[in-house]
Amino acid sequence: MDITLEKADETNASLKITLTPADYKPEVDKKLKDYSRKVQLKGFRPGHVPASLVQKMYGKSILVDEINAMLSKTVSQYIRENKLQVVGDPVPDRTQADQIDWDNQSDFAFSYTLGLASEFDIDFSDLPSVTRYEIQAGEAEVESTIADLQQRFHTHGHGEEVGDGDTIYGELKQAGTEEDTAGFSAKTAFPMNQMAEDAKGQFVGKKKGELITFILEDVFPDEKARANATGVKKEEAADLTGEFTFEIDDITRHEPAELNQEFFDKVLGIGAVTEEEQFRSKVVEIIRGNYSRESDQLLRLDVEKTLIDNTPILLPDEFLKNWLLEVNEGKFTPEQVEEQYDDFTKSVKLQLIKNKIADKADIKVEQDELLNVTRQMVREQFGFMGGEDEEMNKTIDRIAQNYLMDEKNNGQNYTNTFNRVFDDKVIGYAKTQLTVVSQEVTVDEFKALVENR
Repeated sequence: MDITLEKADETNASLKITLTPADYKPEVDKKLKDYSRKVQLKGFRPGHVPASLVQKMYGKSILVDEINAMLSKTVSQYIRENKLQVVGDPVPDRTQADQIDWDNQSDFAFSYTLGLASEFDIDFSDLPSVTRYEIQAGEAEVESTIADLQQRFHTHGHGEEVGDGDTIYGELKQAGTEEDTAGFSAKTAFPMNQMAEDAKGQFVGKKKGELITFILEDVFPDEKARANATGVKKEEAADLTGEFTFEIDDITRHEPAELNQEFFDKVLGIGAVTEEEQFRSKVVEIIRGNYSRESDQLLRLDVEKTLIDNTPILLPDEFLKNWLLEVNEGKFTPEQVEEQYDDFTKSVKLQLIKNKIADKADIKVEQDELLNVTRQMVREQFGFMGGEDEEMNKTIDRIAQNYLMDEKNNGQNYTNTFNRVFDDKVIGYAKTQLTVVSQEVTVDEFKALVENR
């Protein structure tokens, strides 16, 4: 076998492979013998079909299959062993392949076009610093968060007059029915927030004991809300229309929780704090914690941007655009490829940079790491708690293993998990090598930073 790499320039090359009978014949002969033992033809006992007949019937297809398998393995192995930074897939010279005479040739020549990334290196000491934003909760943010918590852990109160957002209880009756005809009636509740906006004025300000007359479908035009208000099925609610009366028996409303020990215990756990000042300090921690993940994500984006912006890499643009059109089989037009090409090249360059960092820092992903990440995902998804429960841990392990090894999606779960763990390790390492500067910002300033990204 003869393999030659010919570089046209820094980013374009061709890989030429020549095969002789010594390369492929032993494996082809082995396959033919296997076929001779297994093939069944009328007039011949199993395993006694003449080799010449097997050769005539299956020889060409076996030869083609074996050479294609050998080429695929050879190309991949050559790229790996020579550490070529190939982008896209090797593209075979189909014109050359179509001219092969499989019946008469014994030596075969093949050629592949390769797209290469230019050589590059990463020196973290030459890269600019990145900023990690520490969110400082201002008074307005603290007050807003406490108000939201008070609404979330509300109490129930009773009112004398109906207000927007209240729930009113009473007796609903259908009006205008004949004396000897029983119209619809029910003891029910009307949530004001489910009423049509322009109909609420008929109820707001009314007091207990007052009787209100109205058109039911005007107040509840949505049939689902009408069914909820009347207590009937949705399909039955469509037939409930016309004039109705409602006599108010009670008015209830959500009232914000008071800043007392009961409220503190509900929000933070029993006995976590005993004073309002302590509670406010905890709220500040909650706010910071809520934004911590977003801050980490913003830092990650900035690390990636710094790596891309400061690592010059040339790519074979014409090759990649043609390759994208070919592999997507008409799903994209040349104009669409051109439009999205910059984003595509950024992702290609970033992956090349991550691979380079991993190679230099000897970063690897072990099977146990993939299992641990998947176990944690299972716990979060199903609400399983960590602990010493052996049976529960066995169940979690089984689910995690099945998820990673699921063959229904062609190993995509394993690939996605591997890529996520790999990326996390590489970016984590990059953070330790870059200069990371902390900067305090308000919540509003941080939101603006995120929007600009």
